[in-house]
Amino acid sequence: MMVGMDLDLHTSLFAYIGSHCDREAYFYLRYINRKSDMKAIWNNTVIAESDDTVLVEGNHYFPASSLKREFVTFSNHRTGCAWKGQASYYSLLIQGELSPDAVWYYPDPKPEAAMVRDRVAFGNSVKVQP
Repeated sequence: MMVGMDLDLHTSLFAYIGSHCDREAYFYLRYINRKSDMKAIWNNTVIAESDDTVLVEGNHYFPASSLKREFVTFSNHRTGCAWKGQASYYSLLIQGELSPDAVWYYPDPKPEAAMVRDRVAFGNSVKVQP
């Protein structure tokens, strides 16, 4: 098993693992707990910041408490994931501009996705960076 790998290689690694390893090994390497300061930015505004993100399938999941709620608005949008469960969404509203369904979370994730409980992730409109 690879340990201490460069996180920039995660996309290629996921593809390799998915086609070459058993389900348990794939599950084990699907997420990485990051302990460095990360920021989520949209419309030149920091909407979340934390040194405790979990990287799952290329998405940084921030603690829900790090999301600045003054920029969040309700969304009816829902999607399903076979191994994480049903995702709910928020939209972002900053300076009169709306980014629909830009934030997602799993209110009741499946047991194998416990690492995303009480966390939020962001769509492509949001820039996540150190």
